[in-house]
Amino acid sequence: MTRSDLVEALAAKFSQLTHRDAEFAVKAILDAMGDALVKGHRIEIRGFGSFSVNRRSPRVGRNPRSGESVLIPEKRVPHFKPGKALREQVDKKTAEMMAAPTQRPD
Repeated sequence: MTRSDLVEALAAKFSQLTHRDAEFAVKAILDAMGDALVKGHRIEIRGFGSFSVNRRSPRVGRNPRSGESVLIPEKRVPHFKPGKALREQVDKKTAEMMAAPTQRPD
């Protein structure tokens, strides 16, 4: 699902929202989440999951072309951990899809 798909789904679900309003709402939420992560805050959405920032230590890597050693600096990267409800929902739905007999068109 892309940002555009999310805007479309939101506009379709709430008929009182125009496409432009739905787009603004999605942008505002994603911007607020990004700003919170930049500040080092943790975001928790009950039943969905949590977002946090993980630190990756500096390390020595290899240039795949030349094989020479390259120093990779420390990084801070976003991390998502799904909540229990989301994990169970995904597991249940995928199990149902896999168990359903596939019908071939004649």
